[in-house]
Amino acid sequence: MSSDSNKNTQLVSSGRKKAYTHGVVNPVVQRASTVVFDSVAELKEAAKKRGDKTLFYGRRGTTTHFALQEAITDLEGGEGCALYPCGAAAISQALLSFLKSGDHILMVDNAYEPTRDFCDKILAGLGITTTYYPPTVGAGIKDYIKPNTKVLFLESPGSITMEIQDVPAMVNVAKEHNVMTMLDNTYGNGLHYRPLEHGVDISIQAATKYIVGHSDVMMGVAVANKKYWPTLREHSYLLGQCTSADDAYLALRGLRTMSVRLNQHEKAAIEVAKWLEQHELVDHIRHPAFETCPGHAFFKRDFDGSNGLFSIVMKTGNQKAIDAFLDSLQHFKMGFSWGGFESLVTANLTMKGLRSTTGWDLGPVIRLHIGLEDIDDLIADLTQALEVYKLHL
Repeated sequence: MSSDSNKNTQLVSSGRKKAYTHGVVNPVVQRASTVVFDSVAELKEAAKKRGDKTLFYGRRGTTTHFALQEAITDLEGGEGCALYPCGAAAISQALLSFLKSGDHILMVDNAYEPTRDFCDKILAGLGITTTYYPPTVGAGIKDYIKPNTKVLFLESPGSITMEIQDVPAMVNVAKEHNVMTMLDNTYGNGLHYRPLEHGVDISIQAATKYIVGHSDVMMGVAVANKKYWPTLREHSYLLGQCTSADDAYLALRGLRTMSVRLNQHEKAAIEVAKWLEQHELVDHIRHPAFETCPGHAFFKRDFDGSNGLFSIVMKTGNQKAIDAFLDSLQHFKMGFSWGGFESLVTANLTMKGLRSTTGWDLGPVIRLHIGLEDIDDLIADLTQALEVYKLHL
């Protein structure tokens, strides 16, 4: 595992070959659909090498895309990186690259909602069945594997309720049964967590979040190990996946500052969470760095840090109180993303419809993303909003 200083240097240096930068600091933005060739021999050679970092056709990528792919591959420690127009596309296309009718997939029960919808509404129609398993099952995942299980999909920490999974234990079981593993690593971002180092086959991120970091680009990435990279690369191409050179440039620029942004997000989130932990309305904190978060021991063992995202579980509540709380916030905006410079909030009265095998008998869940605003301003905003919440109970 690299030291923090090595990782910071890597973020600044990766993807900056002269072939991409042409002698300046940042890679040039090379926009292209058609790539022209001067001879039949040159065309045939490009067709033969139309995999990584070879100009062939715009959908295969330009030097701008190659620079970003190289940097993300280095970050995650994989063999290659595929780019997609959003995180949901990265998840769906990675799954479609390896599944066929009659296959079975194991999906963590606290998965990102669009991932669940994709399994239930798209994969089901293709004759691919899904079993949702408890996020804290660990090595017990062996009891869920069937003869036709093809993929074990993990997300750690999980969406909204933030459970951290025992990834190495689960990967070991998967390997014993010849089941490939994928993990949504948007929270871990490659800087704080590198799934491939723990045996995962494909690490997926919504680069929209911390890689881009400014809420102005939609992008997904998937990094595969040597065994699965050729199939992921080719099938993603056949499924028509591509991104614009301008978006690739912005993602690469965001990557350069990701470490310093994450440090501030993490520091502020922990301070806000510690304050919320003492509030009379809060039952407990679902922040991976807090002992009250399920799987905290795995976080301490496997992760190098956290970020700005966490949830709070309320002692009690109703929809009226939640709506009033949300409407009263000034610095926290309502939005379904996270990872940008701004603070965001979402809330769920129950987990109904968001999980299948694990129930939820606790109070409402409020998910916060702590941005780069002044911490005192954010705490003051939450203070007044919680008073409004209390008035509507």
